[in-house]
Amino acid sequence: MSEKSRLDEIREELEKLDINPTFFARKEIRELPNVLSADEKIVYLVEGRNKPSNHHILLVATDRRLIFIDKEFLYGLKVEDFSYDKVTSIQYETEFMLASIDVYISGNIVEIDGVGKYEAELFCEKVRDFMSRPKEYFQAKSEPTVLDQLEQLGRLKENGVITEEEFIEQKKKLLEKL
Repeated sequence: MSEKSRLDEIREELEKLDINPTFFARKEIRELPNVLSADEKIVYLVEGRNKPSNHHILLVATDRRLIFIDKEFLYGLKVEDFSYDKVTSIQYETEFMLASIDVYISGNIVEIDGVGKYEAELFCEKVRDFMSRPKEYFQAKSEPTVLDQLEQLGRLKENGVITEEEFIEQKKKLLEKL
């Protein structure tokens, strides 16, 4: 029996959280193994449309950070992540069947529309829970180990994000830290 891939682990994690991403989120879901650290856990995830670009994005809350993932065919992958202590406020507003989420981060506002009402409420609750935790909670956990960094580097090479030469160079730098 073959070892489970990180993507399979993530899909199982989403299933346990009762999160069923739509067809439109498949590109972003496939990028999660490259974005998350090996031991980083998804707390909740919502998908919607980013205002004003109107791109389909994933908004991922993990046990370490808040991540915005936008994978588009023409310009590639855009990932923005923020530690919970940088999030000053998160709110949702419900409409007829859907909701919008506004995240205030370091003086900027990120708006996501077209989120399910129930999912928006649950996502905001989970993020607020992490926002209320002491800063030390994240500092102790959020520094990826050299092993985590090597694993992520290997995934980047496997997926063609970096070349063999770049991989060898970065791997050497990481091993020097040990």
